[in-house]
Amino acid sequence: MESTLQKKNTEAKKMMLWFAMISMTMTFAGLTSAYVVSSSRSDWLASFELPSVFLYSTIIILLSSITFFLGKKALNQGKTVSQKLFLWATLGLALAFIYFQFNGFSQIIEKGYYFTGAESSITTSFLYVLVLLHLVHVFGGLIVLSIVIVKTYKNAYSPSDKLGYELAELFWHFLDFLWIYLYVFVTINN
Repeated sequence: MESTLQKKNTEAKKMMLWFAMISMTMTFAGLTSAYVVSSSRSDWLASFELPSVFLYSTIIILLSSITFFLGKKALNQGKTVSQKLFLWATLGLALAFIYFQFNGFSQIIEKGYYFTGAESSITTSFLYVLVLLHLVHVFGGLIVLSIVIVKTYKNAYSPSDKLGYELAELFWHFLDFLWIYLYVFVTINN
C-alpha cells in the first residue's frame, strides 16, 4: 500500500514539473512568435547583433547541465564527494552565466539601446523581456539547486531515493535548453 502511494506521489510531482515546463515553453513560444511578427515593423533594428558575451554565457550554461548530470552520475555510484563537487561546479557556472548575461546587457546599454524610453527600440525591448524572463526562471533554478546542495550535505539522497535531485536536474536541463533556444532564435532572427 505504501509503495503504491509513494509511486503515485512520485508520478504527481513529475507531472506537476512537466506542466510547469510546458507552461513556460508556451510563454516563450508566444513571445518569440510576437518577436517574429514584430520584426516586420518599420522601426525594427535590422542590423542589431547580440554581444559575443551571450555566446560565452550559452557555453557556460551548457557546461552547467553537464556538471549537474555528472553529479547525478556520482550520486548513482555512491561517490558523495564527487557529487558535491559537481553540484558546486554547477552553482559556480550558473553564477558565471548570470554575470555574463548582465555583462551582455551592459554592452547593449553602452551601444545606446535601452529597455524603455527614447533610446529604446522594439528590438531591444523584446530582447530584454526574453532574457530577463529567462533570468527569473534561472533564479528559481538557483533556489532549487541550493536546496539540492543543502539536502546533499544532509545525506537526503541515495541511489534509491533521488526524486528531488532528478526533478531539479530535469528543470535545470530545461532552463539550459530554453536559453539555447532563445540564443539561437535571436541570433537567426536578426
